[in-house]
Amino acid sequence: MKENMNVGAIIREELKAQERSITWFAKKLSCTRTNAYNILSRNNIDLELLVRISKVLHRNFVKEIGEGINNDCTDL
Repeated sequence: MKENMNVGAIIREELKAQERSITWFAKKLSCTRTNAYNILSRNNIDLELLVRISKVLHRNFVKEIGEGINNDCTDL
């Protein structure tokens, strides 16, 4: 995971890599396109929503973010 990148941007990159549209993403999350765009603009995402997104995109964002947190904590 890239350093200093917000969660929405990481998800946006994964959608692009999978060649998925925002309409597809919104439909899978059972939300509107407007709300899907809102998710992609966030710096932080609720854990429950992040788990749902991870399942939809078949990528464990929760684990990746957790590993990033662990790496940041070793400097404390």
